[in-house]
Amino acid sequence: MASHRRPKQPARARVTVLTATAAAAVALSAQGASAAPAKPGKDEVKAQVAKLYEEAEQATEKFNGAQDRQGKLEKEIGQLQDQVARGQAELNELRSVLGSMASAQYRSGTLDPSLALLLSDDPDDYLAKAAMMQQLSGRQVDAVQRIQAKQRTLAQQRQQASGKLADLDATRKELAEKKKASQDKLAEAQRLLNTLSAQERAQLKDEETRASRADGQRVDLGNEKGSGRAAAALAAAKTKVGSAYVSGAEGPTAFDCSGLTQWAYKQAGVSISRTTWTQANDGTRIGRSQLQPGDLVLFYGDLHHVALYAGNGMVLHASNPRGGVKYESINNMPFQFGVRI
Repeated sequence: MASHRRPKQPARARVTVLTATAAAAVALSAQGASAAPAKPGKDEVKAQVAKLYEEAEQATEKFNGAQDRQGKLEKEIGQLQDQVARGQAELNELRSVLGSMASAQYRSGTLDPSLALLLSDDPDDYLAKAAMMQQLSGRQVDAVQRIQAKQRTLAQQRQQASGKLADLDATRKELAEKKKASQDKLAEAQRLLNTLSAQERAQLKDEETRASRADGQRVDLGNEKGSGRAAAALAAAKTKVGSAYVSGAEGPTAFDCSGLTQWAYKQAGVSISRTTWTQANDGTRIGRSQLQPGDLVLFYGDLHHVALYAGNGMVLHASNPRGGVKYESINNMPFQFGVRI
C-alpha cells in the first residue's frame, strides 16, 4: 500500500526560508526606523520659532487694532447714550410744556380738539398730520414742531447707537479670535524650544545674548545724533532695553513692538496711534538713506513690525518673547520705509 505522506523538506530549503524571513523582518524594521521623523536641530528650531513669532506678531497687531476700535466704539456709544438720555429728558419737558398749555385751556373750557388729540395715547399719529397744525395757536405750533424735531433726532441717535453696539459685539469676537491665534503660535514656539536639550537651549540663549550685546555696541560706535521729539522718544526707549515682550502690552514694564514706539513718543509729548499699520501713516514716509535716530522703521510687506531707528544701521525694538526690548541690525528684517513723526 502506497504511503500518502508528503516527503520531508530538505534541510537546505528550510534554512533558505528562515533566512529570507529574517531578512524581511530586518528590512521592515529598518524601514520603520527610517520613517520616524528626525528630531529638529538647534538651528532648525531657531528658524521655526522665529517664523512662529512673526505669525504671532501679525495676530497681535490685529488684536491691537480690534482693541483700539473697541475703545473708540465704547466711547462713541457712551456719548450717544448720554445724548439720547438728555434728548429724552428734553422731549419730556417739551411735552410737559404742551401739557400745561392743554391744562390751562381745559380749565378755561377752551381746550382745542387738535391739542387733545396730540396729548392722546397715540400722539405720533397726529404729528404726521401737519394740516391739523393750522388749528393750533402759534405758541402751540412751535412746541409741537420742537417735539417733532426732537423725536426725529432721538430716533437717529438710537439707530446709530444700535449699529455701534452691533459693531462692538463683532469687534469683541475678533479680539478673542486674534488673541487666541497669537497665544497658539507662541505656545507652538515654546513646544518646539522644549524639544531641545537643556544644553542646546543654553547655547541658543548665549548666542542671542552675545548678538544683542554686539548690536548695542555698534549703536554706541555711531556718530548719528537725533533731534527734537524723535531724539527724546529714542532716549525714552533706551531706558527700556531688556524689558519683556508681551503681546498687547503698552508699557511701562512690558511692550509689544507698536506698544513700545507709542509709549516712547508719549514720553516725548507726542501722541501717535496704536498699531503698526496706523503708525505707518502718522508722519512723513522716508527712505532708508534719510533715517535719523528716533524715526519709526516699518518692516515686512504687510507692515506688521515697527522699530525706532537707533543710528549706525541699528534699530531699537520690542523684538519677540525671547529677545524682549533690544538693539538689532536693520538688515535682519525686510525694511519697507521709515516714518518721521
